[in-house]
Amino acid sequence: MTSNTESLPLTVDSRVVPAGRLLIGGQWRDAADGATEATVNPATEQVTTTVAKSGPEDAALAAAAARQAFDDGGWSRMPGSQRAKVLNKVADLIEERAEDLAFREVVDMGKLWRDAMSIDVPHIANMFRYFAGWTTKLEGAVKTVEPVGSTGDVMAFTRRQPLGVVAAITPFNFPLILTVSKIAPALAAGNTFIHKPSADTPLSSITLAEIMMDAGVPEGAYNLLTGGGAEVGRALVGDPRIDKVALTGSTATGKSIIRDSAETLKHLTMELGGKSPDIIFADADLERAVTTAFYAIFWNKGEVCVAGSRLLVQREVYDEVVERLTAMCANARTGDPFDPASDFGPIANRREFEKVLRYIDIGRDEDGASLVTGGKSLTVDGRGLYIEPTVFANASNDMRIAQEEIFGPVLPVIPFDTEDDAVALGNATPYGLAAGVQTRDLAKALRVAERLDAGTVWLNTWHLYDPSAPFGGFKASGYGRENGPEAFENYTQYKTTWLSLQS
Repeated sequence: MTSNTESLPLTVDSRVVPAGRLLIGGQWRDAADGATEATVNPATEQVTTTVAKSGPEDAALAAAAARQAFDDGGWSRMPGSQRAKVLNKVADLIEERAEDLAFREVVDMGKLWRDAMSIDVPHIANMFRYFAGWTTKLEGAVKTVEPVGSTGDVMAFTRRQPLGVVAAITPFNFPLILTVSKIAPALAAGNTFIHKPSADTPLSSITLAEIMMDAGVPEGAYNLLTGGGAEVGRALVGDPRIDKVALTGSTATGKSIIRDSAETLKHLTMELGGKSPDIIFADADLERAVTTAFYAIFWNKGEVCVAGSRLLVQREVYDEVVERLTAMCANARTGDPFDPASDFGPIANRREFEKVLRYIDIGRDEDGASLVTGGKSLTVDGRGLYIEPTVFANASNDMRIAQEEIFGPVLPVIPFDTEDDAVALGNATPYGLAAGVQTRDLAKALRVAERLDAGTVWLNTWHLYDPSAPFGGFKASGYGRENGPEAFENYTQYKTTWLSLQS
């Protein structure tokens, strides 16, 4: 696989991205009503290409194709070792097409080229290989049973079976990673799959669907619905032929899906919003802690559900942390995401761009907080949806910029006095997706981590992920886990079989 993050692909202007179509039942096709919509490069605000805009009729066709493929058993009853070969082939093809996948991530959502090539693409290949290894290990168990009233010898055993048809609805900020975290375990378990990517970022999902077909995933076992929006999502959620919906999205969207899924009793995995606290104690290595805090919030322009979007700093070192953080922001370079020297690319789309700017205005207007760096939009060569890394000092935890998910490069810095204060502030939010603790005192780090309401806690680091480590949230950040063997609890179901041993 190409890993030279310094080399660049063809320029945006010279590289043609063909129009995208839907994949339903193994066939590439236009939307049923012929509708299309444009994808826009946020770095240039120019149209990259068009894709088919799916609608409810297309969702119904995909549900029928996935249901038939599951019932026919070409994938669901394929021996696990054979499914593993296909999934490993998917990983091989991802590495072969790394530059194509990375290019599409960059022009669709403004991700840095170096991150797409060195993090996103290798990570998804790693996920497919990890879950391929589980296809032969989804074992049941023989139970020791003595049922009351039994008149003879009996035994019982369990088997794990796939749920059936899985539909995934995924967001714009990590189009590949947050899709494959659902695809890989779902397919490894023998389910069939429908992917509905964000309408803002469909391009890499088209390449991934091509890879699925080239790797030998049977027709209908993998389907792709580009374009569209909430209407398509509702059609998938309400279709009785679909057994499970996996969402990464906002808490509001998650609540809507939960309500709409009640009629058909869908299995659900909800990976939702966050407002994660990063806690710096006075005894931390401040250079390391501030670098971690910077990376925690500003990586991927702050468009990360687990971003360290509230910085809690012990009062003794508060001023020094703010000073160091301000200097890091001043030295960061906002620029063309294909430029290896750039630290920040553009916000993914105009809707999000305008939302982040509104929150910056809210922060300016809230009593107490002071804008110490950033706060403005800018362009690169006169184009693009760029926003400076922005820090508000002297914030309080009850401010809107400290309670609401901004999903952008905006950080309120909040002082605290004691360990108990830090825990109370950290937990004083509806969310519970992630948290971080920065301290030299290991006992304190573990003690605080235990008390924080968060599905992931990073100690003296941030943004570490691995396919073997489960990921998910507490409270309004959702339920269910992705990654690790724990993911299969969400993509399989147990069947208990009883047998009389009497002749």
